[in-house]
Amino acid sequence: MKKAIVIFALFGVCSLFYSCDLDDDEQNFHFTTLSVVDANVPDSFAVNTTYNIEVTYLRPNGCTFFEGFDITKTGETDRDVLVIGSVITDETACTQAVEEVAATFQFTVIFTEDYHFRFYAGQDNEGNSRYLEYTVPVETDTGPAN
Repeated sequence: MKKAIVIFALFGVCSLFYSCDLDDDEQNFHFTTLSVVDANVPDSFAVNTTYNIEVTYLRPNGCTFFEGFDITKTGETDRDVLVIGSVITDETACTQAVEEVAATFQFTVIFTEDYHFRFYAGQDNEGNSRYLEYTVPVETDTGPAN
């Protein structure tokens, strides 16, 4: 019985090493930044509250897939938001239809100052980055006046 287990284990290990082509070092995808066309931000924020922010971006073809958001803090209450996608680069046939797709991220408000968001919207004809910009005030509850 022990010989059968050892032979089965050797067969399994050998199949792992010979079933994959380890000499293929080429990637079949790359990451890209997708253009935002709209963002649904609240009219105002409240401190210590978490909000769902819906972002509509362009999916340029059938080989590009949503991977997530890259949110960079550029100031205490300033945020640059990028939509990150992956593009399959092997010889897969892709549809060329551009479509608008929505995705959501959660944002927690921790400061009392207004928040300023810049959503990457692509590049202009000169190659300069364009942004959709939103400023969201933070409502502070000062309580009743005495």
